[in-house]
Amino acid sequence: MEGLKTALVTGASRGIGESFARQLAAQGMDLILVARAEDRLQELAAELSAAHGVGAHVVACDLSVAGAANQVWAETERLGLEVDLLVNNAGVGRQGPFAELDHDFQAAMVRLNVDTVVEMTRLYLPAMRARRRGGIINVASNAAFQPVPYLAVYAASKAFVLHFSEALAEEVGPDGVWVMALCPGPTDTSFWNVAGLWQEQRGWMTPPEKVVSSGLRAFRRRRAFFVPGLVWAILAFAASRLGPRWLVRRIAGRFFRFG
Repeated sequence: MEGLKTALVTGASRGIGESFARQLAAQGMDLILVARAEDRLQELAAELSAAHGVGAHVVACDLSVAGAANQVWAETERLGLEVDLLVNNAGVGRQGPFAELDHDFQAAMVRLNVDTVVEMTRLYLPAMRARRRGGIINVASNAAFQPVPYLAVYAASKAFVLHFSEALAEEVGPDGVWVMALCPGPTDTSFWNVAGLWQEQRGWMTPPEKVVSSGLRAFRRRRAFFVPGLVWAILAFAASRLGPRWLVRRIAGRFFRFG
């Protein structure tokens, strides 16, 4: 991507994060890959470095743990790496009634989906502004546009990411830094195994490669948020602008109640 040399991608070991790593490496960007699965990250880093001649560094870290963002930042500082593009992709969700889901898991979900996004942004944004060059892509969700019963915490966390990203785009765009929320609909990744939804039939879901390629095009066009896929974009617009909120949440609740 023009003017951007090094990208840091969280949740890079699989799914959307892995697709970001592959496509950014193919565009010639050096990479910093962050996730828990160190062996998988090392394998991916070696593959992309050999295939595209880019630098690829690995930071193995559980970003759902308090203080993890500082650990990542300290490692990039130690290595002397400047992050031009930050992709906050790591996230998790789980389907079920809020009152019955494990509290510790939901607390970790908020730390990963919300706190870590804010902290990573806080740590890497100042240098981007000082250079007057940089970008941040925060991966939200189509669920960000409406309340979603039985995915209550997950959807609320992604609504935060969407609004946070749009606000930052307005704040720091004049400083040469662009921020975008990527809001995909259901994507064919292992996310659904953890979420407990649609674990077998996924042929109707969007491939992560398509989500990322269209998302990067939207980022280059300076979109503050982007929903990949016409159908999902229409549904997001309808849910947030057209339907009565009581009806939207009723439909969403029936859709997600049984997975």
